[in-house]
Amino acid sequence: MAETRTAPGLLDRTLQGLRGAWRRGIGGRNDSAPGDPDLDDRAERLRLVERMHECLEARGGEVTARARAVELGRYYLALSMKGRRRFLVRLASEFDTDRAAVDAALAQLSQASDNGARGAAEEALREALEPPRVKLLRQFNALPEGTKFLVDLRADVMRCVADEPALAGLDADLKRLLASWFDIGFLELRRITWSSPAALLEKLGRYEAVHVVRGWQDLKNRVDSDRRFFAFFHPRMPDEPLIFVEVALVKGLAADVRKLLDASAPAEDPAVADTAIFYSITNAQRGLAGISFGGFLIKRVVDQLSAEFPKLRTFATLSPMPGLRTWIRQRLDEAPDFALASAERKALAKVMGPVAGGDVATLKQALTTPGWHQNAALRAAIEKPLSRLAAGYLLTAKRPDGRALDPVAQFHLGNGARVERLNPLADASKRGLEQSYGMMVNYAYRLAEIEDNLEAYTGEGKIAAASAVAGLV
Repeated sequence: MAETRTAPGLLDRTLQGLRGAWRRGIGGRNDSAPGDPDLDDRAERLRLVERMHECLEARGGEVTARARAVELGRYYLALSMKGRRRFLVRLASEFDTDRAAVDAALAQLSQASDNGARGAAEEALREALEPPRVKLLRQFNALPEGTKFLVDLRADVMRCVADEPALAGLDADLKRLLASWFDIGFLELRRITWSSPAALLEKLGRYEAVHVVRGWQDLKNRVDSDRRFFAFFHPRMPDEPLIFVEVALVKGLAADVRKLLDASAPAEDPAVADTAIFYSITNAQRGLAGISFGGFLIKRVVDQLSAEFPKLRTFATLSPMPGLRTWIRQRLDEAPDFALASAERKALAKVMGPVAGGDVATLKQALTTPGWHQNAALRAAIEKPLSRLAAGYLLTAKRPDGRALDPVAQFHLGNGARVERLNPLADASKRGLEQSYGMMVNYAYRLAEIEDNLEAYTGEGKIAAASAVAGLV
């Protein structure tokens, strides 16, 4: 699955919308802007902590508490990124779990003499374990656009956590809250068409992270009659897509993404299509990273397409392999014993002439030859060894936990798909060549095999693959 991007212009407009909504929402003061957006001033940082305490104390009733949360939220939105980092560190460190209270609750639990006392002690322990900052986060969620605010707040935390270890606990708190609020039972699946609101279409075009949308005509092609575009929405964020998938209805497995994206190509008759190709899946909200919707989205879309087009027999992807080029370079550097087949060696020698250093040096030189993908003879000579390496990458390269190294493979295999077919030079764009020498892969969702594939992958780390791919390793 693709990594989420958010265009700066769209994010700015989102923040402006939040500010406007919060001004209208609960009549908070209009003087809540920070005097120092970077929070360099110590007195300003101390006043910030006081504001946080005021929100948590809830003096004056619920309406007053919400008004204070509005002010604090507007204050945060007006800070620079440097100031936001300091805001988040204060929130994480000053309002963390009270360990003394936890110890006291544990002691009370250990001394409980009957079921009633034990139940009371367990409840006291649960309350002690929850950091005070979680209450403040819940106050934000009750505000107009508050859910979107918290999703973006977590995105900020994720940007800072590598340099600020103190934020790890806050990130975990946010993830738990968001995971409960964004349960798949709350999500709405919508089909996006050319009649959808222009503002929504613009967002989808900007969020697309796999294949860049190049203008309105390109976007219109992706919602044409032989295409389907689906997105998940949450009732608290009705205008913000959470994740979306783009589907092409075709005959046979697609092997070239350029044909799928060709806006000038005539639309095909979807009624005769036998294959649905999922060619782009994008998480639109960075702050929801680690909260999985993708597998459920694919299953819902498969059900909907099957009902609409009974002739569909194959559900597959045409997916990038974002880590392939890096892995191949490391593999060739670390494995001087890598050997070309005799026919491969002869084909490369015919095009390139003799190369000192053996098979590894020959393949390295071939893959670094400028414009190799446009030289028919060189491209043909490279295809087989490159396909063997790609199969090895998908089927044998693993993370420490035994899952697939490639993030896109990890997503689809973790949802029960199998590696179906390799497609050399399926993406000859600059990005495709930089990521994977243009190689793409079809993952197939065979409905009768999904559960078995998933069990084998999650239980044993076994990767399901078509024999043509498995035989390359």
